[in-house]
Parts: sequence; C-alpha cells; structure tokens
Amino acid sequence: MPSVSEKLFQRALQILPGGVNSPVRAFRAVGGRPFYTASATGCRLKTEDGGTLIDYVRAWGPAIFGHNDPEIRAAIFDALERGTGFGTCHAAEVEMGGLLCDIVPSVGKVRMTNSGTEATMTAIRLARGFTNRRKIIKFQGCFHGHGDALLVKAGSGALTFGHPDSAGVTPGAAADTLALPFNDIGALKAAFAAPGVGEEIAGVILEPFPGNAGFLFPDPGFLECLRELCDRSGAVLIFDEVMTGFRLGLHGSMGLHAVRPDLVCLGKIIGGGFPIGAIGGHAAIMDQLAPLGPVYQSGTFCGHPVVLGAGIAAIRKLQRDLPYKRLAETSATIAAALEGAAREKGIPLRAHHKAGMFSFFFNDAPVRNLDDVLRGDHALFGKVFQYALSHGVFLPPSAFESCFLCTAHDDDAVSQTCEVLANAIKAL
Repeated sequence: MPSVSEKLFQRALQILPGGVNSPVRAFRAVGGRPFYTASATGCRLKTEDGGTLIDYVRAWGPAIFGHNDPEIRAAIFDALERGTGFGTCHAAEVEMGGLLCDIVPSVGKVRMTNSGTEATMTAIRLARGFTNRRKIIKFQGCFHGHGDALLVKAGSGALTFGHPDSAGVTPGAAADTLALPFNDIGALKAAFAAPGVGEEIAGVILEPFPGNAGFLFPDPGFLECLRELCDRSGAVLIFDEVMTGFRLGLHGSMGLHAVRPDLVCLGKIIGGGFPIGAIGGHAAIMDQLAPLGPVYQSGTFCGHPVVLGAGIAAIRKLQRDLPYKRLAETSATIAAALEGAAREKGIPLRAHHKAGMFSFFFNDAPVRNLDDVLRGDHALFGKVFQYALSHGVFLPPSAFESCFLCTAHDDDAVSQTCEVLANAIKAL
C-alpha cells in the first residue's frame, strides 16, 4: 500500500510542476521520492508517514534555534495581536533597520524586501544605477536567486558573456553578466583589465563563503584582491550573505575576515523562519533608491510586521546567546566522523565546516570552486543520503547544497548523526 507521502506526491505531480514548489525538493539529484513533513520541533521533523528525522536542512538555513522556537513563536503571536499586515510604516521596520545597521559591518542604511532573490536583484539594479555602468561579475557556483541577470554561466573562456543558464532567460538579459571561476585571482584581474570590459563593470556580486555548490571557502587574499580591484575601478562590491548572514557568526562572514563590501544582501535568519530579504550598505549608494533616488524598488509585503517580529526576536536571541562556538564544535565533530569513516573505508572525502554550516565532497583533491565540486563522485553522495534518510537523518537532497546546524542539535542527536553517517560511508 502506498505511503501517505507517496499518495501526496502522486497528487502533487498532477497539480504542481514536478510535484514541488522548489526544484531540489523533488529529490531528483539523489533518487527516490520526497517525504512530506507534518510538523517540526527542535532539530527534528515529523513526517506524514509517522517517522522522525534529525534535520540538517533547517528550512534551508533560517532555523538556527531549531524549528518552532518558543521565543520566536511568542514574538509572532505578539505581532499578530496587533494585526496581520498594515501596508503602512510601523515601528518594527525602524527597530529591524537599526539592528542591521548596528550589527552588520558596512551597513549604513537598509531596505527590506520579501526574499533573498529580491535583495540581490535590487543590489544589481542599484550598482548599475549608482555607477551608470552595465556589466556585472558573478562567480560560478555562487547562487543569487532566480533573477534573469544572475542565471548565467561562463562559456568557453573566462571573458565569455551572455550565456543563459535557464530557459526563458534571453541572451539580452544575460549579455552584461560575466561568470568567473571562484578563487581565480588571475581571471578576476583579467576581467578588470580587458578593454571594453573593465571600465564598464558596475559591480561584483558573490557569496564570500559559497553555500550553493556545497560549502566552499575563499582562498587567502581572494576577497582582498576583489576589494582592491573594485576600489581601483569604482565598481560596487556586493556580498550575498543571505545564507551566511547571522549564521557563520553575528557579523556573518565579515566576522571571519577584514574585507567590507559596499552593499550586502541578507535573508533567511533575519526573518525568523518567514520569507524575507534585505539590502544594506553605504548611505551614498542606498540613497539612490526611490523615493530619494532614481533606482526603483517596492513591494506590498516588504517589512511585513509579523515577519519582522519573528526576525527581531531571532536577532535579539543571537545577540544574547551567541551560540556560534557550540555550533562550530558540533560541525567539527560531524566533519571528523565523516572523514574518519572515509579513511577507514579508503574513500577520498573532504569535509568543509565553519560555525553552523558543513558539507562533504567525495574528492581526492582540494575543493576550491565549482569545477572541483563537479569532479566529485556525486553518486556516492546519493547513496549516503539514502542510507542516512532510512536511518533517521535528513541531509539536503543534493550534493550541491550545504548542511545547516541549529542550537537544538543536542549531544544525542549529534551522536546519532555521526554514527549514521559513518555507517553510511562504511556501507559504500
């Protein structure tokens, strides 16, 4: 007899494209069928089939205090008592804006959006409006949402423009986007020096610690070189910290290095589990946004009071508890279990971890960029995923995603996770 999840998925296939509302949920990268979640508390999901899973997806990052955190839930109910939405200015907007300006380096002014995608789209438009230039540099393996100008991959050669990475994105929409290899200083310098290119670069956008090709690190000197090139050319440096903001530390990735961007995009954790985004940066650039400047951005639900109530509670709790040392210890413990099991099995594996994020690659050489990630054995990841899922541990259903930790991952959950993942590798 089909399970509840299987029945739901069969119905979903008839009414939703691919049966899902976001592609990775379809499990096509790892095989099998998706399960359906009935509820979530702490570090665990309850499925519609009656199972319990230790969760390392964490709603793709926001749930840093675990699912259904009591303090955040109380803040949501408190905001709901005042209304479900106003469409006007309200005090929580000022409070959230003040928090982000006080905590996030380089943020002098901030504008709320409804998603990380909206934040990055606005950042690109703002960079172009501020500089009166057209071209944007992004890096392969860095995902910035599904805006047309950012769904681009490099063609043959580092300076090839205009190759859409999605049907429906026209060559015209992508023509001014240049995709470079992450951590390749030579390619970066060549782009800024290229005649007809360097002087037209409006901005550079990147995840300083990419989390959408697995979890990657910037090489020493890479971010510093990028900052120097932007300063020299007048291009706007944009950090996409939608994923890493408030997760790698209270200051996001900027607590790990000294490089400061001109604009920073935020999301996920700052909404306490609700849809949200934000763009912040130097006042001179931010003041180009309407109604002060000519760069237009708006949204009915931007700065929604219930969303901001949840987000303010999450940020205040992070300020108070500073859970990052504990998260770092947990990620190191899981990474060590993965690497130890792989050594025992004689399988090449590299585990990357930092604070509340980790991922692992079946690679025998260092993993520094998307090309390195693509050389890994993704079939092995799929086998580990399926073994872990069948033994109560839910990893992201793709080798190209990061795992997320939360403060609710207690010693028992971590111990069980290490045992399951080690056994999964030994079973390969």
